[in-house]
Amino acid sequence: MVCQQAAAQVRTGAITQYKAFKPAIILLSNGKTLRQPLANIFLKNSSLLYNSGTQTMEANMANIMSVTFDDRQYIKIDTILAYKVDSVGEDALYKATVIDLVSYKNQLLNNRQITSLDLGDQISYSNVDISTEEDHLFPLIDKFFYRYKGKFVKVHERDIQHILPKEKRRLFKSYISVPGFSWTDEQSLLNLLRGIQ
Repeated sequence: MVCQQAAAQVRTGAITQYKAFKPAIILLSNGKTLRQPLANIFLKNSSLLYNSGTQTMEANMANIMSVTFDDRQYIKIDTILAYKVDSVGEDALYKATVIDLVSYKNQLLNNRQITSLDLGDQISYSNVDISTEEDHLFPLIDKFFYRYKGKFVKVHERDIQHILPKEKRRLFKSYISVPGFSWTDEQSLLNLLRGIQ
């Protein structure tokens, strides 16, 4: 019997990765480099935010290759910014943290109690919101990617299996069936990456 410990979902009231906007070096897809004095990562979709005068703007992600802050570098993978967790030889594990909007909306909907319901000619109802302050915090999820053999791939069973040569697929299946393996645990994902090299 395998027991897995359920981890509580991390919640935040913030909508950005950093508490305050800070300097960043932005590498554009045309090869140019920009220095942005006030930038941040938007948790809604892990995109780049920057201040322009008194306004906060969301960057056009089609033009971004990477964003480097004082503590880490974010690389654009698909349409989101992710940072390198660790390398395994030439390959690496990348991570992006985003707000789980589906869970957040469901959480708010589930905290409404219908107090009266009239099913006459027209349906009418009234409800009471029983949400607590904590229910209004944003739930976060981590999205993981591998840089595998020079290409980025989403860390998901189907996506990985699709890129593996046939001789590595059985090995892959054995790694993900090990007790304690988790698609959300960085160490499990690094071990898997090491195993499929």
